[in-house]
Amino acid sequence: DRVANIVRAMKDFSHPDKREMSMIDINRALSTTLTVAHNELKYVANVVKELDPDLPSVLGYASELNQVFLNLLVNAAHAIGEVTSEGKERGTITVRTTRTKDAIVVSISDTGIGIKQAVRDRVFEPFFTTKEVGRGTGQGLAIARATVVEKHGGEIYFETEEGKGTTFFIKLPLRTTQESLV
Repeated sequence: DRVANIVRAMKDFSHPDKREMSMIDINRALSTTLTVAHNELKYVANVVKELDPDLPSVLGYASELNQVFLNLLVNAAHAIGEVTSEGKERGTITVRTTRTKDAIVVSISDTGIGIKQAVRDRVFEPFFTTKEVGRGTGQGLAIARATVVEKHGGEIYFETEEGKGTTFFIKLPLRTTQESLV
């Protein structure tokens, strides 16, 4: 059953998008991405899912949003890994979905090291990374921003506290046609 679940998740995750946007079940996309990322997460963090069961579908490119979610989850695991390598116990990654009046909000929180004040303004810059050489390319958050903001008309932002962790928020507008893309 576990292998079949992983294969289904990989198929869903990597399925190429059509040239047009389609309606996406964000909770399913997140669950699929969590299955794909399981090996990266399992050694450093417990994962808590708090998904709104009444969340409506959102218009978008599923595989591109899956990549954004995967990048944020892997970054969260790395941030927690830096804390747990210091002998502290496993961290927690919390994945949450909520709905506002006109948007769906996905939040991915970690109990990692947080983002230093000195680099917070640069995290979405292409080629900027805080990871050691060979571990990060500095492309993940730049691509995430481009995907969420430019391709989906949404917002991506974060809240962080050094030594406590970071929460990234992805706000995707509720719309039914591409023409309504801002």
